[in-house]
Order: sequence, then structure tokens, then C-alpha cells
Amino acid sequence: MWSVALFGVAGLLAGGALSFRKQGKPAWTWIAFWVLAAMAVLAAFLLTMPAS
Repeated sequence: MWSVALFGVAGLLAGGALSFRKQGKPAWTWIAFWVLAAMAVLAAFLLTMPAS
């Protein structure tokens, strides 16, 4: 269940990164959003792995 929520958050963050880049915001803002989206995807992937 948490992995689905994290994938949704990652999608929102990626959309925000694309939007900020298109608006011409400073590079650190959209790069930070991409990094957070990647971290959310990684966390969702790790949650799906078996506990052994």
C-alpha cells in the first residue's frame, strides 16, 4: 500500500520538476524535485522487496 502512495508522490514530484523547468525557475528547484522523485521511487521499490 505504501509503495503505491510513494509512486504517486514520485509522479507529482516529477510533474512539478517538469513544470518548474518549463517556467524557467532556478535549476536547483527542479533538480531538487527530480532528486526527491527518484528517492520516492527507490523507497517504493525497497518496500516491495521481501524482508529476508
